[in-house]
Amino acid sequence: MSDAETKRRLAALALGAIGVVYGDIGTSPLYTLQTTLSHDGQLPAAESIYGVLSLIFWAQIIVVSLKYVVFIMRADNKGEGGIMALLALALRSVRGEPRSRWILAIIGIFGAALFYGDGVITPAISVLSAVEGVKVAAPNLDAWVVPVTAVILFFLFALQRHGTERVGRLFGPVMVVWFIVIALLGVQQIMRNPQVLAALNPMYGIKFFSLHGMKAFIALGGVVLALTGAEALYADMGHFGKKPIRMAWFGFVLPALVLNYFGQGALLLAHPEAISNPFFIMVPAPLLYPMIGLACVATVIASQAVISGAFSMTREAMALGYSMPVVHTSREMSGQIFVPWVNNFLLIMVLAAVFHFGSSEKLSAAYGIAVTGTMTITTVLALFVARRQWGWSRAVVIIAGVLLLTIDLSFLGANLIKVEYGGWFPLVLGVGIFIVMTTWRRGRELVVREIKQSGLALAPFIHNIREHPPLSVPGTAVFLTANQNAVPHALLHNLKHNKVLHERNVLLTVEILETPVADFEERVTITPMDGGFYGLALRFGFAEDPNIPLALTHCARVGVSFDLMDTTFFLSRETIIADARRPGMALWRDKLFAFMARNALPATAFFQIPGNRLIELGAQVEI
Repeated sequence: MSDAETKRRLAALALGAIGVVYGDIGTSPLYTLQTTLSHDGQLPAAESIYGVLSLIFWAQIIVVSLKYVVFIMRADNKGEGGIMALLALALRSVRGEPRSRWILAIIGIFGAALFYGDGVITPAISVLSAVEGVKVAAPNLDAWVVPVTAVILFFLFALQRHGTERVGRLFGPVMVVWFIVIALLGVQQIMRNPQVLAALNPMYGIKFFSLHGMKAFIALGGVVLALTGAEALYADMGHFGKKPIRMAWFGFVLPALVLNYFGQGALLLAHPEAISNPFFIMVPAPLLYPMIGLACVATVIASQAVISGAFSMTREAMALGYSMPVVHTSREMSGQIFVPWVNNFLLIMVLAAVFHFGSSEKLSAAYGIAVTGTMTITTVLALFVARRQWGWSRAVVIIAGVLLLTIDLSFLGANLIKVEYGGWFPLVLGVGIFIVMTTWRRGRELVVREIKQSGLALAPFIHNIREHPPLSVPGTAVFLTANQNAVPHALLHNLKHNKVLHERNVLLTVEILETPVADFEERVTITPMDGGFYGLALRFGFAEDPNIPLALTHCARVGVSFDLMDTTFFLSRETIIADARRPGMALWRDKLFAFMARNALPATAFFQIPGNRLIELGAQVEI
């Protein structure tokens, strides 16, 4: 590829990153400065404006630029990013340490649960803050803000089942326009009050703390809103690559955000009463309604990015055993997925947040905890990977950890103060999702354990079959099983009720690896057995879409070919029975798992097994 083609490709990827990756952080100027400087109900003083602007600027430099763009993005799991990919990377480094794996899994899953909280609050606060621009143009329309926001969000979630491929093509250009416009608005105000640029000096942030103490610490809860969407930098690394994301941030997005924040600060220095909505007040009157429309589009894009991220994380969580199957919306693009139960859950929670809190200012109290909690957990996991995977010295990890965790925990502490004012919302949401995810994982482990314990040993069974052969029918039978050393329940039921065996019987085990994509040489392992039996292991990465029929067509290279028209798949569908007498989970968790299992999509849909080639046989499993 020529240098010109490489540059064009990088530019195209950077444009896509601007649209998808930076939608959330790009719309944070709508509410950040207003929320941070108006928490005490008084007009902001000049030293507070300088101090908060300095904190916002240096938070973006240290947290977004240095922590995420430079440090965290190094922790790529074969190119993939995000908290689940980071968790898988950390777990891979402690394979022989069960206690360490358990602790890391608990930490990572709680971080993922908080990310769902982000997926609820981001659409609510973003769209609310955009629609609130109407109050600047026509204060009498105040009562319509919440209903209009709810309608926009309802249609946004209703469109999810149709996929986002076509809409996604517009994301980049629209967000480029957005960043150019907000930068120009900022420049206009800075030219009127250029002294605001003095806030680039970090001493103003330090002075703000020395003068105001606890008030300044509480203000950190608002400053963190300028960092929302930083997780998207890492989560979308697999879609765009490190270089385009870094180019877009340093060359375009960061300058535009800094100009807009300092422009709002310049406006407030001259007109402190503009704190009611500094973003829209600095828009020239003739452009106010077009700007409100552009803001609504930008916030919908920001919301779409977070919703899609929640879907993608659900797929990875499901592959790692913490969630349930998904439905695809595009045959060409595997990354475009739709998770019906996640979509419905997010819609209900988002609308509940909008109607309960009613304004972006009130909702900001709930926002910070979800963001700072996930950011803190990401730092912990990344430091663990740096020590175990990259071989960093203990001293370097401690120094980096003290610096990064001091900042993260300060932001988290400032938001924990707001628990009673709305911070409880993401915490309750996160704990609920954490319980669901860990219950699903533990329940599947108990089911597999029960099946293994109750199964017949395979070797004596095959020996007995050879001595007393049943009626044999042509073709291949594939039995999905978790244990290749035991007779699958579906095989026993088939033999008991139909009194036949196929001439070739394959015991298939599917393994999901802790890497995003399985290497070619590890995808298929076939073990020939006596009496026409074969053991077959198929391996997929956690970011892949397991397609068993397609994988079987590649088995010819290892000596066993499959004619799918002459192959029948057998699967046991377990009915889960909660039993308080059995060890494992508490009875209420057993019942919760049984409920989820009844309502989960079948494994056959996840593995893309055609229904006309499938026979399901029921089995009861007590846990």
